[in-house]
Order: sequence, then C-alpha cells, then structure tokens
Amino acid sequence: MEALRVVGGASLTPSELLRGLTIAVVFSRFLSPRSADNTLIPTWKLNKFTEVIKISGFFFLFLFARSWLGLVDHYVPEPYLDEVFHIPQAQTYCQGRFWDWNDKITTPPGLYLLSVANHKLWRLAECTSFSLRNNNVLDILLIALLAALCRDDIEARTAEQQQDSSSCPTQSPQKKPQSFSLYTCHTALNIALFPVLFFFSGLYYTDVASTLLVLLAYKNHLGRLGKESPDSYSDVLTVIFGVATLFMRQTNVFWVVVYMGGVEAVHAIRSLKPEPEERPPFTTLEDQVRFYLSRWSVGDIEDPRVDVAWPDDWLICLLSIAVAALCNPVKVLRQVWPHITILALFGGFVAWNGGVVLGDKSNHIAIIHLAQMLYIWPFFAFFSAPLFLPTIVGSLLSPFKAIYTLVCGTHRPSAPQTQRPKSLALQAITLLSVNKIYYPLYLLFTILLSLALVKFNTIIHPFTLADNRHYMFYIFRYTIRRSLKVRYLLVGAYTLSRWLVWGRLAGYKDSASSSINTRISVEGPSKSRKSDTLRREEKNKATLGTLDDDKSYSTTPPLTSTGLFWLLTTSLSLITAPLVEPRYFILPWVFYRLLVPAWRLPPSSSQTAEPREGKAAATSSRNEKERKRGEKEPPTSKSKNKILVIIKLVEDLAKKVDLSLLLETIWFVAINLGTMYMFLYKPFSWRDPGNGELLDGGRSQRFMW
Repeated sequence: MEALRVVGGASLTPSELLRGLTIAVVFSRFLSPRSADNTLIPTWKLNKFTEVIKISGFFFLFLFARSWLGLVDHYVPEPYLDEVFHIPQAQTYCQGRFWDWNDKITTPPGLYLLSVANHKLWRLAECTSFSLRNNNVLDILLIALLAALCRDDIEARTAEQQQDSSSCPTQSPQKKPQSFSLYTCHTALNIALFPVLFFFSGLYYTDVASTLLVLLAYKNHLGRLGKESPDSYSDVLTVIFGVATLFMRQTNVFWVVVYMGGVEAVHAIRSLKPEPEERPPFTTLEDQVRFYLSRWSVGDIEDPRVDVAWPDDWLICLLSIAVAALCNPVKVLRQVWPHITILALFGGFVAWNGGVVLGDKSNHIAIIHLAQMLYIWPFFAFFSAPLFLPTIVGSLLSPFKAIYTLVCGTHRPSAPQTQRPKSLALQAITLLSVNKIYYPLYLLFTILLSLALVKFNTIIHPFTLADNRHYMFYIFRYTIRRSLKVRYLLVGAYTLSRWLVWGRLAGYKDSASSSINTRISVEGPSKSRKSDTLRREEKNKATLGTLDDDKSYSTTPPLTSTGLFWLLTTSLSLITAPLVEPRYFILPWVFYRLLVPAWRLPPSSSQTAEPREGKAAATSSRNEKERKRGEKEPPTSKSKNKILVIIKLVEDLAKKVDLSLLLETIWFVAINLGTMYMFLYKPFSWRDPGNGELLDGGRSQRFMW
C-alpha cells in the first residue's frame, strides 16, 4: 500500500499522466501506416482500435517506468553503487567543467554529455539525482519505438530478399504491407520490458542510453540494406552514429563494425545478382569445387535461411562470403568503408589512451574468457523461456510425426541413375552433406569443447566473489563454485539452452514454411482473388498486420549469414571481459530478440484446401447446424460446447498472433516486479564477521542485477 501511495502521490501526478499520454500519442504516430507515396495516412482514416492498442502499449510502458523511477527516488534518493561515480561526474559536466575526470570511471563520457544536452533542452536549472535518472524514462520509450522501427525494417528487407530469390518469372511482386505488424509492436514492447534493461531505467547507468544509441545506429544500418545503394549522406550518418555509440561503451564497436559491417558486406555481395546457372552433374570433387568457386566469385553465395541450415551450411556460407568479398573488393569496400572508418577512429583512441579502458585499468584487463559463451545460453533460456514453448512442443511431437510418415506416408519412386559414376571423394562429401551423418560427431565435439572450457577457462573475477549485492554472486556460489562435478554437469544445461536459443531463431518450421508457401505461387493470384486482395490491402493500411496475412513476413527466419555474424559479434563482445555480468548480455539479447521470427499455429490441411469463395457459405451452414444442435442438447453438453468454443477461439487467435509474446510480457513484468521488490524492500547491511560492527558507514545495501 505504501508503494501505491508513493506512486500515486509524487510519481503519477495529473501533469505526469498528461505528459505520458502525449508521448504515447506522438510515438504511436511514428508507427502509423504510410500511403503509396510514403506519406502518413491522415489520422481520421486510421483504425481507432489499432491506434488505441499502440497508444496503450506506450502509455503502459510510461506508467511502469515512471512508477519505478518514483519508487527508486523515494527509497533510494542518494546515489547508489556505480551512481556514486556517474552522478557527480554528470554534475561536474553540468557545471561546464568538461576536463575534470574521475579516474575510477572506465567508460567514455557520452552519458554525461547526453545528460547535459537534455538539461539544456528542457531548461532544467540543476542536475540532481532525480533529473539525471529521469532521462531514462524517455529513453526506455524511445528504445521501444526504435525497436519497432528496426523490426519493421527487418521484415521489409526480408520481403525484398524473398522477391529477389524468387525464380518465378510470372509471379507478381509481393511487397511487405505498408502497415506495421502486431508482432512488430509487441516485440518492441517486450524488448523495452527486458528485465535487465528495464531495471536500470530507474538508475543513472550507461546501459539504457547505450542501447538507445546502438538501436539508432542499427535503424540507419537497416536502411542501407535496401535496393538502392547508400549515398554519401548515409555514409556520413553511419560514421556519426557509430562514433556516438562508442562514446557510451567501448564494446559497442563490435556491434557497429563487426555485426553491421559484416551484414552490409553480405548485402553488397548479394546485390551483384549474377545470372543463374544450372548446376552440371559432377563426377569428381575437383569439378564440384571449381564450379562453386566460380559461382561464389561472381556473388552467387550460399546463404540459406537459418531454419534449413546445418553446421556444414554454416561453413560453406562463410567460405562463399569470403571468396565473394575477395573477388569483389571494390563493391564491398564501397558499402562498408564507413564501418572501417569507425574502426580506424577507435584504433586511434586505443593508441592515444594506451588501452581500451578509461581511468582505472587494473580491474578491467582484457583477457580471453571463452566460458562466457557457455553462460550466455542459460541466460537467454531463462529470460526467453516463454518463446521456447513452440520449439519444445514441436520437438516432443516430432517422433510421432516421423512414425506417422513412416507408416502412412507415400514414398516417391527413385529416379533412374543416368549420371556417370562419381569419384570416391565426391561420394564421401555427398554422403556427409546430404545425409548429415556427421551431426552426432558435431554434437559430441561441442560437448567435449564445453567440458574443456569448463576445465581450463573458468575465470571467476574478484568482484564476483566480493560483492553479494549482485544476483551473479549467488548464481556462482550455488552452481559454479559449488564443486567441479557441478561445473561439468552444467554442460548439459549449456547444450540444451544453446539448442533452444538457436532453434527459436530458426522459427517453428511448420509455421515458417506455411507462411512462405502462401507467399510464393507460380500461377500468381487468380482473378477472383485480386479484387478481394485489393480490398483487404486498402483496409489493412490502417490496421496492424496479423500473421494470417498473405503478405506477412513476421514468421520468416533470418539468413544464415546474419545469424553467424550475430554469434561472432556476441562472442567478441563477451570473451574479452573477465567479469560475468548480466548487463553485458543486454545488446546480444536485444539483437537476438529483434531477429526472432514469429510463431503461429499452422493452418490445417482442410483450411488450406478450402476455397476462399466457399468459406462464408460453409461457415454460415456450420453455424446454423450448431445452433439447431444446441437447442436439443442437455445443459451438460452445452457447457462442453462452450469449452470447445473457447478452445476454437484460442486456436483461431493463435493463427493470427504469436501467443508466446503475451506469455513473455507476463514473464517480464513478473521478473521486474520481483527484482523491484527485492531492491526496494529487502535492504541489508554489511557487518564485520568478527565483532558485528556495521561496515560501509552503515549504509543500506540492495540486491540488483
């Protein structure tokens, strides 16, 4: 009750509520659909229910963030933990003393410069703890907005790639709908609610502002992946945004250079668009290698979707990209030179500073900490647990599907062998790549590698052992530090978590394939469907797109190259850090979450085969029969029918929206409430174990990430 009093008394005043509602209305307008000439559709033409959904999402996020800030300011008004360094440094900058620097601070001054600009913009007289923390409320809302814009651009680029890769000359171009999808908006809300990120929106830390600027750079990067080549303005903007992210965190260099630069290099290669060439029959391994090298050299790289790629496809994908980049250096350099410039500027800073870290370098020495790539998978599995439910259910059902196919399936007759006999080496490669018989060995290798990392590369930083205010202290205490046997047993959890995380990135195959197959049609849309399609397009311009839309690209997984560059960048950003801290996993999770495709319940075969023209009549007849049958049935049967109706409604809803996102929202809100409660209402004091004397001046210590 006291928390409600604090929130209602000082945090959510009428003026604050009006401010939040205004921000929500303005931000929702950025997610409004556009007309054919790329102009915003007038407000009076928009779907009112759709606008209410978007405004409600932003307003809920504002209420949650503002309430959290109000509670922190009430119970912890003084700077806490790292704020002891950040807030005085920001106040020094507010006074115009830009050359005074606290050597205990290891990150660049971007956060303080941004705070000074905000205070100048809003004409705030003084930089207080509250005013500095208050910047994060707007930042977390901007993160939700930018996440939605980025996810929408990802779906737009997917639509363009699908159109380019289509080999149907008669197929009419299928463009992404001009309205935002419901999956896009809900994903953006959940990213802003991500517990580790949202928690620090109530404190003056670098994480929220750093994530915001990286997403801004990512939005610019996605715009450079369009069909038109980037101009000089876009190049300069890329350098500016990239340098701005480095002013927040040094490790952001991996995301703006390696990840974004790598994806743009692949885009430059794909834009070569060589003429297709039919693959000839191979008789020797040398013939096969020569053919593929020639195709890769002109830009015909191997880059399938993640859902159909195996470990050998990952290797071939990287090899084809390397060959294509070496054979087309001018094309690639024209695209990625801004990222090379950012890297050069960062290298100059490192040379000038004598290292990556500012200030105190003794406790932040870069080392090779490969075990970080084991810890990240359980971290993802914990926070993204609701997203894995479709993958788990699909895996449990896959043996039954295999048995059904084996017993009831039909087998195609094998084609006559007209090719010349193949060499032994070519037969061996074909056997390995086609039948995937190497996969058990691959799994065994990953498990042995994980065991080796546990044995030889488990590094426990002194900060992890000394500070019991962080949850990581207790995680290490009851797992990794418990015994060597427990460390080895955790390899099973690492392996399972890694499989779940990558499997969700690949999407649920039945869902993804049904979506793609709906979009690709050799015959093209029939005349009877054209007028219906035009009417729906006109209506959908003002509504949020759902997963049952013929032009929805929400369920399409990313390309293998994108997934591999994400994995590479995540590795580089983590393995150089000796300290295991959840905040270091924020950006890897945010990029992963933006790439995760939607899941929907695939349509049944009867629904797919049913003609569109007959659906209305069939539904009307079915409803009439159900009504007459319901008049004759006893009350118990009617109650059962109500349950069936509810199940049917949920089933129909699951074909339109990703229900796992709703579970993810509930999960995140629950975690946030739990960590907020522990931080605010479960303080403790440090005491000397010998005489019980209060330490740290008797100040209250609080649990946090």
